[in-house]
Amino acid sequence: MRVKICGITTLDDAMTAIDAGADALGFVFYPPSPRYIAPETAADIIRSLPPFVEKVGLFVNESAKSINDISERSQITLAQLHFDIDDLLLNELNIPYLRVVRAGSKKDALLHHDEYRIVDAYCEEYGGMGKRLNLEWFEDMDCSKIILAGGLSPDNVEECLHYGFYALDVSSGVEISKGVKDPKKVSVFIQKAKAG
Repeated sequence: MRVKICGITTLDDAMTAIDAGADALGFVFYPPSPRYIAPETAADIIRSLPPFVEKVGLFVNESAKSINDISERSQITLAQLHFDIDDLLLNELNIPYLRVVRAGSKKDALLHHDEYRIVDAYCEEYGGMGKRLNLEWFEDMDCSKIILAGGLSPDNVEECLHYGFYALDVSSGVEISKGVKDPKKVSVFIQKAKAG
């Protein structure tokens, strides 16, 4: 099982996640978030990372021009789009992307089933809220292109393993406080996810 640790704000947290076996790191480019990181700060961290780690930028309600600019300045390798997007915006992006489906029902979780996507619990805020999805929605679903997010933690990660998700995406469930990762929680989460 692949794992993305989201809400990285320091090099120490990035290296803790990588040393524990994270496949991807998430950088939040949404200023209202307590996990927000400036593109230049993200670039400083990314320049110090080893190869073969996906660097994902989280965007909310940004234009293609802004996403392209921030992506170039920060040196991320993938854009995570937390808003309704149209084909025009997608065609203008200079970077690979993942849609985020904010699911309030099983029907929502099936949206964009033909592409890799993040499926997160619907809530008014964007990301890191700790709200969980109903795992029963995924019982008879092909989950091989789903990156599951929302309310994950070391205490519940094992409940997710038999569905065949492509990856798990965790943020608040492995923190000491908002934007500060707990090395023990990060390590335990990744160990449990990869044991499945």
